[in-house]
Amino acid sequence: MVKRWSTVRLTLAAVLVWAGGMTGCGADVRVEGAALVPLPASVVPAAEGEDFTLEPAVVITAPGEAAGVAEHLALAVQEATGQRPQAGPDGAIRLALTPGAGAEGYELVVGPDGVDLRAETTAGLFYGVQTLRQLLPQARDGGPSRMAGVRITDRPRFAWRGAMLDVARHFRPVADVKRYLDLMAAYKLNVLHLHLTDDQGWRLAIAGRPELTRIGGSTQVGGGPGGFYTADDYRELVKYASDRFIDIVPEIDMPGHTNAALASYAELNCDGRAREPYTGIEVGFSTLCVGSAATDRFVSDVIAEVARLTPGDYVHIGGDEVRELSEADYTRFVERAQELVVRAGKRMVAWQEVGKARLAPGSVVQYWQTREEPDDVVNAVRQGAKVVLSPASRVYLDMKYDSDSRVGQQWAGLVEVEDSYDWDPAALLPGVGEAAVLGVEAPLWTETVTNIDDLEYLAFPRLPAVAEVAWTPQKSRDFEVFASRLAGHAEMWRRWGVDFHESPQIPWGTTDPLTR
Repeated sequence: MVKRWSTVRLTLAAVLVWAGGMTGCGADVRVEGAALVPLPASVVPAAEGEDFTLEPAVVITAPGEAAGVAEHLALAVQEATGQRPQAGPDGAIRLALTPGAGAEGYELVVGPDGVDLRAETTAGLFYGVQTLRQLLPQARDGGPSRMAGVRITDRPRFAWRGAMLDVARHFRPVADVKRYLDLMAAYKLNVLHLHLTDDQGWRLAIAGRPELTRIGGSTQVGGGPGGFYTADDYRELVKYASDRFIDIVPEIDMPGHTNAALASYAELNCDGRAREPYTGIEVGFSTLCVGSAATDRFVSDVIAEVARLTPGDYVHIGGDEVRELSEADYTRFVERAQELVVRAGKRMVAWQEVGKARLAPGSVVQYWQTREEPDDVVNAVRQGAKVVLSPASRVYLDMKYDSDSRVGQQWAGLVEVEDSYDWDPAALLPGVGEAAVLGVEAPLWTETVTNIDDLEYLAFPRLPAVAEVAWTPQKSRDFEVFASRLAGHAEMWRRWGVDFHESPQIPWGTTDPLTR
């Protein structure tokens, strides 16, 4: 499928699931026909007859602080009714900032007098808009339509609800990253972890270090032109993400996975000789010359610049698959990099191997190695670190669904939708209970991904499954019920032009095709 950006452009306005009536159901609650994903914490249908009639010329009322959220909602209503709603007082759709729902929670009430969406923060309002968007009826004839009455009270289970995009192995232009951000926002994900550097490519311009992008950014897996983001490109992505209440967490992978840097600056190699650019997919062969003054200056420059460009709280330093250093040299490097991150006013995130080192309060480790004992993770938790869970055999979106998948890898096994959905983050690792879990993140590595269609094929339908793991209370989750709800998203994805995998685990075609 070829994306035609002039005619098929995914915006948050297009993230719609058309709904019918409401009813309670098995996995705590369910909205019949509405295909809500992620499932809210509580859904209480109103009595019969307590519906709201949505007129095409509906008015939206919102406080000034929520003008951006109201704009997202206005675009959604326009998509549903064919007519742009007006902003003004005494509207039938009312957004309000009120205390009590928590930082990301909201309450949504649909009744005869209209729609009331209340939250403590604009982020909460935004997540409520995503649910409201999934309840909007579609009025194809431009006339009034019915919204079933309901009261939804909701807040996320975990604070970190992430997706990781590897732009180092195969570079993805700004437009593709924005599209992925839109897809994430539709499912209430709030962290985009950008894997910006690896052996095959360096993708972010660093002031005073031009060779990183001139040489390190000039290729990718299998060859090809590579690419990189200027500082302005990166700021544009940060702003676009922020408008959707998503934080970008940049990763500069060190001290391993560094061949692109080693090819750019000879002094980063202990023998003083620049490496050749690398276009393969093997790992573990590269490392910075740890302990040298040149390496320390380089790491200091890079972390300071990345922190300066990133308004969020976190900088990711990588730290995985380092096979060419002693444990003493490795931990010394991690502790120095951590010191530089803290000095820049940020909190360090790194892959689970850094649990060997002494970690500062507030550090975050990311678990991924499902075939290894989680000793490093447990050691990190004992030091007060929090954990982001990315078990490869569950949520690595670059794994094939089955042996016939047209793209992907399978070193962590075959990962179907149920594998991504049917697990409990609080029970995954011995010694790592819910209090230590900051959240869940689904990485998508791109060794085999050369275009946006293959990226979407690997992400959908597994990304929404991971989003529900991160958002919905464990007691409310059931895969069979989820699969039925998710089936209702297929027609919507087709309208967006998403090239998704039609998993045999999802009953496609058995749900209302969302054209009411």
